[in-house]
Amino acid sequence: MTQSVITPASAGTLSGLFRDRVLATPDKTAYRQFDHANGDWVGCTWSDVAHEVSRWQVAMDRDGLEPGDRVAMMLRNCREWITFDQAALGLGLVTVPLYTDDRAENIAYILEQAGVKLLLIEGGNQWQRLLPVRAELKSLQRIVSLHAIDDESLPFDHRLISAADWQFGLHGELVTRALEPDALATIVYTSGTTGRSKGVMLSHRNILFNAHAASKCGPLGDQDVFLSFLPLSHTLERTAGCFLPMLLGAEVAFARSIPQLAEDLKTIKPTVLISVPRIYESVYAKIQAGLRQKSRVARMLFQATVNVGWRRFEHQQGRASRSLGFLFWPLLRKLVADKVLQRLGGRLTFAVCGGAPLPPTIARFFIGLGLPVYHGYGLTEASPVVSVNCPDSNLPASIGKPMEGVEIRIGSQDELLTRSPSVMLGYWDNPEATAAAIDGEGWLHTGDKARVDEQGYVFITGRIKDIIVLGNGEKLPPADMEMAIQLEPLFDQVMVIGEGRPFLSALVVLNRDLWSEFARELDVDPESDEDLNSRFVERSLLTRVQRQLKDFPGYARVRRLTPLRKGWTVDDGLLTPTLKMKRERIAVSLKDKVEAMYADYTDV
Repeated sequence: MTQSVITPASAGTLSGLFRDRVLATPDKTAYRQFDHANGDWVGCTWSDVAHEVSRWQVAMDRDGLEPGDRVAMMLRNCREWITFDQAALGLGLVTVPLYTDDRAENIAYILEQAGVKLLLIEGGNQWQRLLPVRAELKSLQRIVSLHAIDDESLPFDHRLISAADWQFGLHGELVTRALEPDALATIVYTSGTTGRSKGVMLSHRNILFNAHAASKCGPLGDQDVFLSFLPLSHTLERTAGCFLPMLLGAEVAFARSIPQLAEDLKTIKPTVLISVPRIYESVYAKIQAGLRQKSRVARMLFQATVNVGWRRFEHQQGRASRSLGFLFWPLLRKLVADKVLQRLGGRLTFAVCGGAPLPPTIARFFIGLGLPVYHGYGLTEASPVVSVNCPDSNLPASIGKPMEGVEIRIGSQDELLTRSPSVMLGYWDNPEATAAAIDGEGWLHTGDKARVDEQGYVFITGRIKDIIVLGNGEKLPPADMEMAIQLEPLFDQVMVIGEGRPFLSALVVLNRDLWSEFARELDVDPESDEDLNSRFVERSLLTRVQRQLKDFPGYARVRRLTPLRKGWTVDDGLLTPTLKMKRERIAVSLKDKVEAMYADYTDV
């Protein structure tokens, strides 16, 4: 860690952090993003960013916004997301981040529930998304579009203005109002896998403490380059991908999009990557698909590389002895591992995975190739990181150990509880939910079941509520089973069903390309609904499912299966913006298919 790290004590608030960073390294590159007009990546310094922040602040002040007023942003990760956020925080406003691909009904609910007065959108796409609920946006006084909307066919709204027009001719000095560290900084709405989203109230202290604790988890410094692609409306990205590099004085590059992520990784060559399991799973699936086309010798060489690399890692962690295979590592690294890691830019030294469990098979795969993956755990209500693995104590099957200054304990029903300066102030305008989440001693009830081993590593063992209880009383964790099934690349999405039922069934969304390939092996038409829903295809797919569940108890057997071509999306309301399944909605939308699996069941 370098001497340029800014501490919470000196910064005081998130806007104080930004002010101190500008003063400490005004000419250092802060952010990079792709300029589509010029077709190239463009960087800006901290001094440049401060100038942009001050212009936003003058415009906000001119509109009469007062400390405590809520303002929202709904745009992709970019420099303007940061400058708008910092402008608002410096004026004592409360920011409400929104997902760009969230459903219009949920966006309207959040804007009204939080009483948002100002909304920043990216352009025409976001405006069109809001049009069906425009009449419901009663609290909004101003809608600012980052890019001008010139489509005259769209209805007129006196509140809508382009950022260029709103800021025209405005200049000023950076404002950092004196605020208490415990003042409300942001309201982040949870994904809402069940019921309405709740607004998590996070203070300046909450986020600052969390980012600073995270900075101590590895050899991070001002020479690092972060690639930002998780939405900044996701608290993991905002804390660890925005405020952590600001503390360090590190550079952040904003990826263009998920489809272009592979290309951006090669161009930016980041040293730090903060991701969720789905990204690693996707890369893993592509590599596995490619390996199937290779010779048997090539596959054996690849597996040998992973095995030796994993043994080296276990030896470095003090959990395995030396092996003769280590002598071959330089050659294996050159022939296999380096070629894979070059796809990720070739410079990654710190790859964090959070948001959901990382399948052990995938962790072993990447670590075996020499990519240092650190699995962690957190939740929005904890700002968000609670525990994480670190370079000198990395047990991938666990979620690591609590960060410095974070307390944990195991409560009733084996529930993981946490207490720290990162725990939220509460839920916005929802004292009942707040009281249910935080007890009288300040412990946040996570809803996750956990255990702690003798060395202090924490293991998530399930969800208190997300447990399937079969009709015979057997209890099963659906998320663990779904994660195991999805390690088979043929299945893009999986939902296990069985609450109160006599046996388990599953809805599986097939990977289009791999299904076509598998269908040819079965000698069926991949486009035929009749073939897709035949018992022959079901039995063939069940064979692959059971292969993935071989390590689960005998009663964890999926007996019926419905294959689907169309995946679940955020737009259809079946996934949250963070891509978590809305189980109840999926079950209702496919009720007929679910009931059919039980109505005509015979032991297949």
